[in-house]
Amino acid sequence: MTVHQQSGYTAHTLTLKAAAFLTIPPVLWAGNAIVGRLVADMVPPMTLNLLRWAIALLLMAPFALGFWKQRHALLAAWPRLVLLGFFGMGCYNSFQYLALKTSTAMNVTLVAASMPVWVLVIGSLFFGQRVAGKAWAGAALSLTGVLIVLLRGDLTQMSNLQLVAGDGWMILATWAWATYSWLLSSPSPAQAQLKTNWITYLMAQMLFGVVWSGLFTSMEWAWPAMHGSAAPSVTWGLPLFAALAYVAVGPALIAYRCWGAGIAIAGAATAGFFANLTPLFAAVLSTLFLGEAPHGYHGIAFALIVGGIVVSNRKSKP
Repeated sequence: MTVHQQSGYTAHTLTLKAAAFLTIPPVLWAGNAIVGRLVADMVPPMTLNLLRWAIALLLMAPFALGFWKQRHALLAAWPRLVLLGFFGMGCYNSFQYLALKTSTAMNVTLVAASMPVWVLVIGSLFFGQRVAGKAWAGAALSLTGVLIVLLRGDLTQMSNLQLVAGDGWMILATWAWATYSWLLSSPSPAQAQLKTNWITYLMAQMLFGVVWSGLFTSMEWAWPAMHGSAAPSVTWGLPLFAALAYVAVGPALIAYRCWGAGIAIAGAATAGFFANLTPLFAAVLSTLFLGEAPHGYHGIAFALIVGGIVVSNRKSKP
């Protein structure tokens, strides 16, 4: 599969290597949704995200010397790194953990399966990507699938649609991740220089991600005090420590490295398709660990979402 990007962007090709890189993150992100659901009552969502990225950054500490050696390139690229940290580490993960407070892991991953649609929309609006008519047709199919999830499979309840808070948060998270993917796929000159050293590049994003996550966490703890509500709390113990170890290493370090490497080869639009693998893994893991068995409407929704992406990426006849 080849994606030709406009406005000077380089054409990308989906290779076996890219496919391998882009398949690993959905497996780990499915596990992230399960773990986030399991610890939803143990730790506030913003705090969970801060702890996740702070631990991940500490694990990267042995590479700090190389990070310091590239400080001039980092200073040149800092505006884009601030945005990468905001959308990719700050907003996306925080919103996902917020979503898991009130929505199931399966619903969250299915709503997130509309990712390729939002990649196309955001690419068109902000990154000069030309979107063909077939892409909009695919978008309609995929969004219908998401709507089925939001309606819990009953289309007759359209007039009575009541979004669970988690569904709305996951839609916002999906927009944030689509923006993050385009920022990776269309680097500035200074950003492109940093990409030659992926460890430094990822550490820089994580550093700003921790700053943003810290800001969100301070608001999370200050808001109840300002409004006389019960203060949040953290239930420390082995289950939470194990969860933190997983989310810091798997869905953070490994998944973000693989996603960035895959996008470098295949591009953001093609990479978005692989996000649709997450619900498949989440459905299996939800059944095993959460007892959240899939319903028939989940299968219909997933078929529509995938069908939309297939239509969007279908090659035009000569």
